[in-house]
Amino acid sequence: MSEVVYDETATMIAAGDLHSFVPFGREHCRNHPNAFNLQLRELQPASELWSSDGAAGLVGSLQEVSLQERERESWQLRKGCTGVEENKAEFEEELYTAGNVVVWSHGSRTQASSVYKAFTVDSPVQQALWCSFAVSQNNSEVEEVEQTVCIVQSSCINVHTVTGKDFISPLPFQVSNVWATKFGLLLERKNAANDTQSNPPGEPLPTVFSMLHPLDEIAPIVCKPSGLFEGSRVQYVSDSNMKIVFTCCQPSIVVSYDTVQGTHTVWALRKVTHDERSMVLRFPADPAGTPLGLMASGFLTSHLRNASHVDSPGGSGAAGLSSGGGISSALSSPLHYSALHSHQSRIMTSSPGAHSRVPSPSISNMAALSRAHSPGMAAPSFSGTSRFNKSFHSPSPRGHHGLLPSPNSTANESMLMPEMEPIVPDLCVEQLWSETIPTGCHREMSSQASKVFLTSDLCENHYLCFLVESHQHLRCVRFIESNDTTQLIFPSVTTIPAKDAVPLQNIYAMLVLEACGSLVLYTGITRVSKVFVPSLLSPSFSLTNHLPHLRMPVETVSTPANAGSRHIHRLNEDSLPSPVSELKSLNIKHHEASFFEDYTFQQASPFIHTLRDPVCNRVTLELSSGMMLRISIPEMATSELVRKCLRAIRFILPKDVAMKVLVKWYNIYNAPGGPNAHAEWSQFVTCFMTLMGYNTERLAWTRHLQFEVPLSPVIAAKKARPSDGGSEEDWDYLLASHYHRQINSHSVYGSMDSCGTNNVVTNEKEDPSCASSPSSPSLKLESSAPLFPHIPALFYVLHLLYQELQLDELHRARASSLVCLLQQLARDLQLEEYVDLYWRDYPSLISCFTESCIIDQAVIGQMQRPSFLSSAPPCVFNWLSSCLRREESPPFPYLPGICHRTELLVLSYALYIIGDERATSTNISKYLFRLSAGHKSCANEPNFRRQSSVKVRFSSEILAELLVDWLSSQGFTLKDLESVPFGVALPIREAIYKCREQPSSDWPEEVCLLIGRQDLTKQAHKMTLAKSKASVGSGFSLVPPSSTEVDEEEDGMSDIIHEVTGLIWSQDLRVQEVRRLLQSSRPVRVSVVQLPEVSDHEYIEEKENKLLQLCQRTMALPVGRGLFTLFSYHPVPTEPLPVPKLNLTGRAPPRNTMVDLNSGNIDVPPNMTNWPSFHNGVAAGLKITPASQVDSAWIAYNKPKSPELANEYAGFLMALGLNGHLTKLATLNIHDYLTKGHEMTSIGLLLGVSSAKLGTMDMSITRLLSIHIPALLPPTSTELDVPHNVQVAAVIGVGLVYQGTGHRHNAEVLLSEIGRPPGPEMEYCTDRESYSLAAGLALGMVCLGHGSNLIGMTDLNVPEQLYQYMVGGHRRAQAGANRERHKSPSYQIKEGDTINVDVTCPGATLALAMIYLKTNNRSIADWLKPPDTWFLLDFIKPEFLLLRTLARCIIMWDEILPNTEWVKSNIPQIMRGNFDPSEDINMDTMAQAQDYITAGACMALGLRFAGSANSDAFDCLYEFARTFMKMMSFAGTAAVGAQMGYYNLQTCLSMILLAMSMVMAGTGNLKVLQLCRFFHKRTGGEMNYGFHMAHHMALGLLFLGGGRYTLSSSNSAIAALLCALYPHFPAHSTDNRYHLQALRHLAVLAAEPRLLVPVDVDSLKPCYALLEVTYKATKWYNQTTVELMAPTLLPELHLLKQVKVKGPRYWELTLDLSKETQHLKSILIRDGMLYVKLRAGQLPYKDDPQGWKSLLATTANHRNSGVTAFRPEAISTFTSEPALISFAEFFCKTSEGLKSREDSLVLFSAMLYECVTQECPEMLPTYIAIEQAVGALRQGDLQQTFPLWQLRLVVELWDSRMLRGPANKRDTLLTSEFLPVMKNAVDVALDNWLKDHSSVLRSYMRSEVLSGDARAVMLAGFLVYRSIPCFKNPNTHLEGCSSFADLLSHSSQLGIPLRDLLRLVPILLSSASGSQSLLFPLQAFPS
Repeated sequence: MSEVVYDETATMIAAGDLHSFVPFGREHCRNHPNAFNLQLRELQPASELWSSDGAAGLVGSLQEVSLQERERESWQLRKGCTGVEENKAEFEEELYTAGNVVVWSHGSRTQASSVYKAFTVDSPVQQALWCSFAVSQNNSEVEEVEQTVCIVQSSCINVHTVTGKDFISPLPFQVSNVWATKFGLLLERKNAANDTQSNPPGEPLPTVFSMLHPLDEIAPIVCKPSGLFEGSRVQYVSDSNMKIVFTCCQPSIVVSYDTVQGTHTVWALRKVTHDERSMVLRFPADPAGTPLGLMASGFLTSHLRNASHVDSPGGSGAAGLSSGGGISSALSSPLHYSALHSHQSRIMTSSPGAHSRVPSPSISNMAALSRAHSPGMAAPSFSGTSRFNKSFHSPSPRGHHGLLPSPNSTANESMLMPEMEPIVPDLCVEQLWSETIPTGCHREMSSQASKVFLTSDLCENHYLCFLVESHQHLRCVRFIESNDTTQLIFPSVTTIPAKDAVPLQNIYAMLVLEACGSLVLYTGITRVSKVFVPSLLSPSFSLTNHLPHLRMPVETVSTPANAGSRHIHRLNEDSLPSPVSELKSLNIKHHEASFFEDYTFQQASPFIHTLRDPVCNRVTLELSSGMMLRISIPEMATSELVRKCLRAIRFILPKDVAMKVLVKWYNIYNAPGGPNAHAEWSQFVTCFMTLMGYNTERLAWTRHLQFEVPLSPVIAAKKARPSDGGSEEDWDYLLASHYHRQINSHSVYGSMDSCGTNNVVTNEKEDPSCASSPSSPSLKLESSAPLFPHIPALFYVLHLLYQELQLDELHRARASSLVCLLQQLARDLQLEEYVDLYWRDYPSLISCFTESCIIDQAVIGQMQRPSFLSSAPPCVFNWLSSCLRREESPPFPYLPGICHRTELLVLSYALYIIGDERATSTNISKYLFRLSAGHKSCANEPNFRRQSSVKVRFSSEILAELLVDWLSSQGFTLKDLESVPFGVALPIREAIYKCREQPSSDWPEEVCLLIGRQDLTKQAHKMTLAKSKASVGSGFSLVPPSSTEVDEEEDGMSDIIHEVTGLIWSQDLRVQEVRRLLQSSRPVRVSVVQLPEVSDHEYIEEKENKLLQLCQRTMALPVGRGLFTLFSYHPVPTEPLPVPKLNLTGRAPPRNTMVDLNSGNIDVPPNMTNWPSFHNGVAAGLKITPASQVDSAWIAYNKPKSPELANEYAGFLMALGLNGHLTKLATLNIHDYLTKGHEMTSIGLLLGVSSAKLGTMDMSITRLLSIHIPALLPPTSTELDVPHNVQVAAVIGVGLVYQGTGHRHNAEVLLSEIGRPPGPEMEYCTDRESYSLAAGLALGMVCLGHGSNLIGMTDLNVPEQLYQYMVGGHRRAQAGANRERHKSPSYQIKEGDTINVDVTCPGATLALAMIYLKTNNRSIADWLKPPDTWFLLDFIKPEFLLLRTLARCIIMWDEILPNTEWVKSNIPQIMRGNFDPSEDINMDTMAQAQDYITAGACMALGLRFAGSANSDAFDCLYEFARTFMKMMSFAGTAAVGAQMGYYNLQTCLSMILLAMSMVMAGTGNLKVLQLCRFFHKRTGGEMNYGFHMAHHMALGLLFLGGGRYTLSSSNSAIAALLCALYPHFPAHSTDNRYHLQALRHLAVLAAEPRLLVPVDVDSLKPCYALLEVTYKATKWYNQTTVELMAPTLLPELHLLKQVKVKGPRYWELTLDLSKETQHLKSILIRDGMLYVKLRAGQLPYKDDPQGWKSLLATTANHRNSGVTAFRPEAISTFTSEPALISFAEFFCKTSEGLKSREDSLVLFSAMLYECVTQECPEMLPTYIAIEQAVGALRQGDLQQTFPLWQLRLVVELWDSRMLRGPANKRDTLLTSEFLPVMKNAVDVALDNWLKDHSSVLRSYMRSEVLSGDARAVMLAGFLVYRSIPCFKNPNTHLEGCSSFADLLSHSSQLGIPLRDLLRLVPILLSSASGSQSLLFPLQAFPS
């Protein structure tokens, strides 16, 4: 019978899953609105028609809808994979093309197809394909892959990416074919007929081009042929005879066909190397080539330029086919045609099918330019196309391959055509293999392959197959990837007769349609079997047999089961093909003959015509009738266990044997009418053992494996037995059944009974007369069986697989089925220790097996015993256990790629328990012994003694980090950890627990997931999101509330996030108050009391005057509002930005009548609202966050319709620059805005663009600014009339763009501009001060902080020149370019040749301050000291004194101290002393000087401590503010008023207020708020627009960005603040004389986000958390640590060492800033959200401020212990773990059914309490498992010893931890008393058993046969738990020991732990001495 099994001819498998197939796109296109396009086109004028459609026009579109549409359809399928691992979500994607429509759809067997995308294009689609383009990321080498669909039309390619980008790439030539590759698209140029005629000889143009990205240029491809002669020649691919027939991504290859020589060639496609590029591009001088070269180039240019005239347009679909060359004209059916051509390389993307092409005209050269997307990118006229004319010509004759050698052109020519810049090639093809041309007979020349594909066989050999249809055969070329993976080696070619073939990727096979019409399955080149398609009758069946079935409907036949029963036994054996070994051509001829004779049959029934669209294991059969069927070919195995076994077998066997076995199994498994899934394992065992030479019919246990399926369809009929007659076998079957064994092993009927039954069975089996006796020949192994020699090796790999299954809870159940097979093999190989190991694992199971088969001594030599088969069985638990006990053990063997879990856990233990930090890198071989397939005879065991070098003991924390990091890099997740047995998993859980306590903040997301810190995972996830996208739009973000009331909306401050501000300022409503103070969109209240003597008319005037005063305040508010709402709003891209109105009306009480300024009663200044509305626009624009997505279109979309809003829009533009979005505005739009000549728009735009490009030295912006600054233009240029304010803005813009660069030319120009003299024609005469100041500020910015190291500027004498500008003196001669301009003096202003200090001083002072900022340069600072004589003091404006003091202080940055003494120290000595009354001292001068100097020092103090909230600085400033307020209150009185003047006091006070709000920026300090509110209310008198602006700016800074932002004190920020807070504020709203108002907004550049908001990761709500912030040590203070309650503003990051979230409420989290601050910065930029996770048992601070309600606290105040006081019901308030909550619900509450189990309820509650308080909820399953195991042991109903193994590992881990001392106690997870209690219970149970059954143990030690009763189970458990070795091998006998000392010496060799040995002492010694005297009580030995 065994012969039948090997009979290949008889095999046939059934195809499953049959259904008819119609491409989904066809259905969709029926409903697709194609006709609408027609109507639309009729409406277009004719001219447009021609242009839009090439020359097709209306005629073309009419044809499109006609019947031809069906003719031109084509489609391709590929495997779709969703983001999960590829095998998870399986569906098919279809790309269908018909006419102008491309439909991309998804569908699977379980889900109906649906359209994913449908595209309609203008002209007929020539081809549609999937392609992935690699897009390199801007800064890194990593390339991102963009998945796209490319639609090829005659004149362009449309590329649509999955992410939604669309590109149109015009084609500069006609394309015959497009191919997708790893790098992008390959384009084949269509050979026009005229190419060959008019070209000069030997000058072919390149034929193959590449496009690496739709935006890249199309470049020719170079090739590197392999050949002796031209090895080094690299040249363009220009052979018109070379056709590409296939491309593939993985490996990256191209297959081409030479139409002349008739051979196929394989090329490797790769990026071109630098050398090759230069070789192709260089132009060697070649005099011989001159005439030819010139001629060619002239021709080329004309050819390409006039391309559209040369090609004739039009042509029909049929013409396209013939141009392809070797395609036979018989292929009239387009379906068939595309079927041949469309093959998919499904590995990454699919290669396109060459569907029917329609030639169409080339486009004119302009189309090549149309890729310039944005208007700013237009290219010069002909460069795009003319680059193709780059001399692709060389005079040398054509090479052997018809490929053009490197193009030579001459120096002469390149001079003639300078504009021809060569196109650089991107890709290169290198020849790998070429078909050999059969000599002599040219008739035999193969035609072009109609299908090419890659396939691999079951043993992982790879083949490249091409189907040559004319010869009806398939050529399979085997290829091997060499070690460096770039080279492929092609060793052999095999030919298989075939009419058609397709690869089946995931079952490593291909389906071949033979000439006779039958389907055959091959794996690689090995024939597997025929494929039987139930509803299709193969034409080789004889017709008569099957006529009755022809009329049957498909359904009845289609199920494989009944199909099998009907047809199989009627097959004619001779008509089935013979196995591969005899594939002679004769055989084929026979089939063809029979096929043609049977002509009648062919007519009667449809046969398979072609195969197409393979996806995974599904394929479409196209029948001759035109119908299509989709079938699926069955897989190798469905059961995971069988799959793993097959993999192990394939791994260890030689390839040829493995192939036989796999093919054999495949045929048995998939026979028609095949098995159901549960019988699969039984079938596998039978097949496998038969192949090894067992007679499975005679072995009791295999005989009864339950399956009804015959081994081979041929013997089906013979095996059927009538079921009514019982037989002897039935009784045996029952006895051997699993049920029977189970009943026996539970001693239900008392021990006597069960023993009896067992004995009966055993006796029967041992009876020599029985069939199973050794003498009968039936149980011998058949040594001729194919696997017989490999039995030992196979046994060993299956044993290792068994060990692997033991390590996975989910697969462990399967291990018990595998163990039956293993024990049989182990018995027969006489490996006693292995049998013992299996018995210990499954005692009740193994005891039932006793049979063993005999292997003849004669043939035993044929068995190859591999060296790695050791006598001691490798047991993974044993290995891990010895690892925990610190014993050395040999490396553990594993199968790479199969035993993944073994490898992971062994290395984890080595790393974490042994502490070898290199275990996972260099020392792997110490712990793992890798079996390799060639290990048949490995001479020596590798030496595994560990080197005893001195090792650095790593701390367990570091090891834990290493372990967690390594595990996550191996893809190990928490889900995997759950399936690791609890004992093995404990050390890993412990490591995770350690890492969870002290994580590092910058671990990647996977690690955070593994250690179970959701807070960190969420944070890491946001970071990765942020890296991948520029925006943070996705994910949770703090969203401002949407307010419902209408009036709320319009004040522009509704976006402040109340959730956060409510936490920061929880006690009061200060944010609402600020909102009230800053709102400018509602009318103000004008309350004027009408006195009796005032007439009504006067009263109205009085009201309007009062309103005018109030409006001064309203107009100043937006500056503050912009700072308050800074970066708080994400705009909606489809809506314009809401800008609140600036409301300048009032309401008069009591009747609320309207008061308006436009009534004409009073004079209102003209243009009063221009600047306020500009500020209002800025304030609105500043709300937009820098992270939001804003594009050029949206910015333009916001442009207002009405001209009166133009100022607002100008402000909006400036704001967009300040938050960085203006860089997205297209250059064209910028140009557009500037040419309008609107002054405000120009100012806003110039300042905005410069701010956005801060410090970049951007050239395009520099040009933009230069046009507006006469000094930067060449002297001869035309005078442009630029408004003065625009010039000021442009000058500041130069400063911003060149900030900190020290750019020499700009510094020189700006230096001279500070003192620019007024010009003759009134130019430069008005507002000169602001221009000079701007030049000074700009100069300061350019040289910011450079101090004396201004490189290359020594000749400019910058400081001296500035000093002169500051104190006055003779003007120097103008240098350089500007000499001409300043020749004639002004006719208006007489300045003479001295410097006008009033104009130049402020700019020069601040320039000095900024150049020497923070340099502590005393000599410069001394220049700025206030004068020390009264005489000199009279010459300096008090205002300038303020500036000088400020400048001097910020130069001496480190000397600023936050106390009043320091401030007063700036006042010169003469003012502080006692005054001599005799001197004539002007008290006014002195008082003013003192106050202004004080204000300047306060301002410096504010800058020094900006954003620090330093309390000393604040107190000091507040003190001065109070003093000035007192003086203000006396200002009315004569004494003070006369001396000081209200204006001066108010100025100083404003500056001090601003300084205070700089220090307290973002903190919302109440005292400052009160001052601001006080000044808000003062409106009359001298309170002008400027003061209001200052006060409300102070208010805005105080609540900067709603409390999320504060100020930085970096150099750049100080510069911005100096510009913004310049101490001269405008007198009225149109005043720009001293300082341009727009600069006030530059304060934004100093803002930085430093608010840290803890967000609870479970509720995603902001919450409170305690932070511990550590400052680095500086020279003013040592390293200090402060505690802050977040949300809080952090200090500047460069001052900090670390920030830490403190316990005990939340999980600790440390952000270490000493390494790098980038991580924290990125958190702060993204709303500052730091995710925190509440620890279980704790409540948030909001609910429990004092911490008295926590779980531990509640238990402490009860008398009793925590556990008993713990109420499980309360759990939900303390933890959000759903597992714990439901556990409490179902297991810890007393219910009716559980009354009896009170104690276990208490135990469960205790476990739960432990998990919650110890913060390790994942330990709950471990606790329960331990409890269950111990419970089972106590009651004696253990089924297997697995739980005891786990307990033993747990105990050993605990012991090893305790040995290190109690200090390490907190490291361990099992801290409580739980483990000792459980351990004790196990000890007691085992000791009691030992007392009663010591005889069983003795008989085991004497290796007597054991019965399989309950005692055996307990015995096995005892042996496992006590780690007693196997006594089967002779040197372990302890029997001979007479004394305890002997025992000890013996046991040390055995490795029994001492405490376990003591348990054995009484038994061992008593058996030796025969006396019982030694039975001392066991309790004497501590456990």
